[in-house]
Amino acid sequence: MRIFGWYIQPMKPLFTFCFFVFSILCVQSQSNYKTDKDISVGAKQYKEYAPLLNGKSVGIVGNHTTLIDSAHLVDWLLAKGVKVKKVFAPEHGFRGKADAGESVDSEKDAKTGLPIISLYGSHKKPTAQDFEGIDIIIFDIQDVGARFYTYISTMTYVMEACAENSIPIIVLDRPNPNGFYIDGPILQKEYKSFVGMHPMPIVHGMTVGELAQLFNEEGWLENGVKCDLTVVKCRGYQHSDIYVLPVKPSPNLPNQNAILLYPSLCLFEGTDVSVGRGTDHPFELFGHPNLTQGSYLFVPKSTEGAKNPKHEGVPCVGWDLTEFGGKNIQQKQHLVIEYLVNAYREFPAKDNFFLSNGFFEKLAGTDELRSQIEAGLTADQIRASWQPGLAAFNRTRVKYLLYEDF
Repeated sequence: MRIFGWYIQPMKPLFTFCFFVFSILCVQSQSNYKTDKDISVGAKQYKEYAPLLNGKSVGIVGNHTTLIDSAHLVDWLLAKGVKVKKVFAPEHGFRGKADAGESVDSEKDAKTGLPIISLYGSHKKPTAQDFEGIDIIIFDIQDVGARFYTYISTMTYVMEACAENSIPIIVLDRPNPNGFYIDGPILQKEYKSFVGMHPMPIVHGMTVGELAQLFNEEGWLENGVKCDLTVVKCRGYQHSDIYVLPVKPSPNLPNQNAILLYPSLCLFEGTDVSVGRGTDHPFELFGHPNLTQGSYLFVPKSTEGAKNPKHEGVPCVGWDLTEFGGKNIQQKQHLVIEYLVNAYREFPAKDNFFLSNGFFEKLAGTDELRSQIEAGLTADQIRASWQPGLAAFNRTRVKYLLYEDF
């Protein structure tokens, strides 16, 4: 069996068991787990933003994570007499069930009858027509702290549209479950896309409220526009916390382990390697039909939120990270790109490892990472090359932090 590039003989199960128990105990002693019982999200601070809503027609950018305890913010505000007029939905739709990259049509909410305007597919940015009859916008979506997780791209477009149409925006902040470190290459402008719009690392260590301030003040919105921005902070949160989400943020991030692994494993989406979409453990596995060194076998199948997954119906050999993957991230506090580097080394047809559509470069935000992997650099050598960019980004980042840093 091979773990993190080490070979452990099957005849030594006791050693393996003890190794994992020791690792888990070490991580748990360093972790500061927090839930909604410990942290009060921005949406709960109603007294702070209620005056901004008085007599206003409100549009809400939200999805299934837009909750105050078990109540959806839309329903909660309507019950308080707030004039919610429209809902704007990001990737995965208002109810969060659509597959990644799947087009989501505009519709009406079955419960409230409110019009839902999709901000995905060919219509990622609200238009002046979309904002007709709206006096103020609320953005409230749970992010997971990776540059390529597209909710922050949606926030960017909404902020730009608000600036261009003189509509104020309130960002109700939520904790970042991967907010306890920063890591990865800095995005280069020639690789800007919806899965990476700003010159920051893969793991940025900021909440959506902090990012909104950074985008607005650093001139990162299109043409340097600025919106009338209000950020409502969380209470009880600091960046060293490991925030356990009360609801899965998207269909293929079903639990805390997957959320912690996501920034490291999502790079595989630009390769021919599966990350377990179409299984019970998406983003907790990785594998390929032609790998031979893995200790785990899985077969992707078409499911809700994972239609036509990579290598559908074909047995994939790979690695099961369900027991220790997220804990490993917490302990190391950096991306575990060893998974990617080792998979490439073991891949039999290396010319077919990276997808030909350039998606890997968009996820990485640069073409350098692919070149480094192909050249045989180690994970440590690759991480070392990121350090100057990370140091420069952090000097900008700290100016906009709203919570105690890690």
